Amino acid sequence: MKFFLTLLLALHCALSAQANEAAPLAEDPVVEQRLITIAEELRCLVCQNESLAGSRADLANDLRREVRSLIKSGKSDAEIKEFLVSRYGDFVLYRPPVKPTTWLLWFGPLLLLLGAIWLLIRIIRSGQKQANTPALDAAQRAKAQALLQETDSSK
Repeated sequence: MKFFLTLLLALHCALSAQANEAAPLAEDPVVEQRLITIAEELRCLVCQNESLAGSRADLANDLRREVRSLIKSGKSDAEIKEFLVSRYGDFVLYRPPVKPTTWLLWFGPLLLLLGAIWLLIRIIRSGQKQANTPALDAAQRAKAQALLQETDSSK
């Protein structure tokens, strides 16, 4: 038992000796805050469903480094986004502008929904048309009644 306690204490001391102080996030907290604000509005090109601020992909790190250098060089937020759009296209923006090249992106889901509703209505209407059976005449009705009474009496 003493052996395990000694081993545990030795491991604890060894691990704590390896621990270092956390490196500061940035040299300038204002630049870092602005970077986070901009990066939240940009899409990670690798992850695609994650913001640039939240992604840990290598390309995301490179893009954050690039944005940080653009901020330090005095570019505005709009200029930085314009630079990234010119390089990677509107896909890099979480909210791309509404223009002819992005109409399908903006209005495609609505068109699919309207198409599905139209298809559903057509299917329901065609099913209702097939469900309408012609009325029985007196002879057919009498024959059906005879068949029903025959099955009731056989039970």
